[in-house]
Amino acid sequence: MSMKVVVLTGGISTERDVSLSSGKMIYEAVKKNGHRAVLLDVYLGYEGDDVEKVFDKEEDWAKEIGAIGEDNPDIEAVKALRPDGEKNFFGPNVIAICQAADVVFMALHGENGENGKIQACFDLMGIVYTGTDYVSSALCMDKGLAKELFDYHGIPTPKGICLKKGDDYEGTIPFPCVVKSCCGGSSVGVCIAKNEEEYGAALEEGFRYDDKVVVEQYIKGREFSVGVMDGKALPVIEIAPISGFYDYKNKYQAGSAVETCPAHLSERKTKELQHLAERVFQVLRLKNYARMDFMMNEEEEIFCLEANTLPGMTPTSLLPQEAQAVGIDYGQLCEKIMESALKD
Repeated sequence: MSMKVVVLTGGISTERDVSLSSGKMIYEAVKKNGHRAVLLDVYLGYEGDDVEKVFDKEEDWAKEIGAIGEDNPDIEAVKALRPDGEKNFFGPNVIAICQAADVVFMALHGENGENGKIQACFDLMGIVYTGTDYVSSALCMDKGLAKELFDYHGIPTPKGICLKKGDDYEGTIPFPCVVKSCCGGSSVGVCIAKNEEEYGAALEEGFRYDDKVVVEQYIKGREFSVGVMDGKALPVIEIAPISGFYDYKNKYQAGSAVETCPAHLSERKTKELQHLAERVFQVLRLKNYARMDFMMNEEEEIFCLEANTLPGMTPTSLLPQEAQAVGIDYGQLCEKIMESALKD
């Protein structure tokens, strides 16, 4: 059945470029599936006066959406396009177009799309959307709060603390340690510090993006990710960056990391990772779909790093690769996500 679908993308988070790349691919897949689709930047909106007819427009909504950049997006330049942005986050006609849709496919990443504020607004306005609700979005977005929930429910996670600007930064976690902004994503604002000098620089970088940072023990070993759809884990994928760690560049530039799915693991370790991913899904009250990130140290102990409530859907993203491993292609994945959202 053909539906009216808004693919909501863009925004003004540090992951704007990732969102644009995800949005473009989702939009093209949804159109190919036979739906009447609109690709809409949540912040810039749509200036046309034919809002009633946007789902019938023949133009390619993706023609102005560029490919993902190699560096962090210039958010201030985007904000300058909207002089009224401080008074209303939503761009022109965004709410009206979303209300006219059967479902909004959330292709947003980072603070503006994953902190729950947009989801709460949509709930009040009766707008159906993909991904989890506002409560679980907020829980996952705050890495410090998520770690507290992991500890409470016995989910293994690296030892760490949350620091605010002005706190005592010394002697918290032994080196090497990881410093990351509390509410960031795509490894923006994430640094590994091996000494005091690097630690100071890492804190400064983390505080560029948030007033709070998480400082946690560095886990040396292998990195894995596990997607979960409707509470059921997908195959495990292993990520091995060619150089450095899995930062913004290695996540989104093709060829920067070797990704193996299904991961080369024993059946026991595979089931352990999948069980933990499903458990995190439950503990954080997630719905629809999500993706959990893990590290396994040299003693094969597993640690959950975080949950991603709106995983990337770019050409190099992990969730589509995991789905493909069980015979679900990209178009089918988009369809299953929308179908699940409409059932909730």
